[in-house]
Amino acid sequence: MIDQAGTYLVLSTLGMLVATIYTQGSMPTARAITKKVFTFAPFIAFIAALLLIPVTYPAWLEALLERLGGTLVPLALVSVGFQIQFGESRGRVRELTLGLAFKLIAAPMVIGLLYAGLFGGRGEMIQVTIFEAAMPPQIGAAIVAMDHDLDPQLVTLMVGTHHYTHLLLGLMIST
Repeated sequence: MIDQAGTYLVLSTLGMLVATIYTQGSMPTARAITKKVFTFAPFIAFIAALLLIPVTYPAWLEALLERLGGTLVPLALVSVGFQIQFGESRGRVRELTLGLAFKLIAAPMVIGLLYAGLFGGRGEMIQVTIFEAAMPPQIGAAIVAMDHDLDPQLVTLMVGTHHYTHLLLGLMIST
């Protein structure tokens, strides 16, 4: 639910607005933004999922959909991974470090200080919120940035560097 109702809803609306502004260099028309939002596949899938909540599916269809859904993350990682060119990291270390430091350290720290510090929040919900803020750069957001030609090399480096580092650490820990 966090990904669909939270992250992808924001990506489908505010994210598309920001990507379009940076692509065009000016504020797009309301019609252009509306069209982008309502033709964005994750937004369409979110609306369809909400409408299909009351529908009961046969067991064979549920199993098929579950298997197909299980291929989503590997396919997304492979599609972004094929675009990674680690040679492009030369001269981009500053931007790469800054982007990853913000996403993986600064953002969760600000969320933690805000919720736990300023508002005095405690408990599992606050911990999950801080944990979610520390999640790696999102593949969906990377795809939107690449579709809008917003420095695709840097985007793939950010996503790829984190995911490959995570994979290598996982392999080292499991052996």
